[in-house]
Amino acid sequence: MDTGQLVVILLPLIVIQLVLIAIALRDLVQPERRVRGSNKALWAVVIVLGELLGPLLYFFVGREAE
Repeated sequence: MDTGQLVVILLPLIVIQLVLIAIALRDLVQPERRVRGSNKALWAVVIVLGELLGPLLYFFVGREAE
């Protein structure tokens, strides 16, 4: 596999990951948003360092119902 093929495969995944991180962080900083554990700073670390899994964990586990 050459470099061009690798870029074609990885680029969409990287874009999806970055978009998910941005959406999750934008949701997290909303003043009315409540999260499990009441620790938004910890959830921000999970979102950013968790790569693709971090934002998904936030959306499915971290957010509390309004």
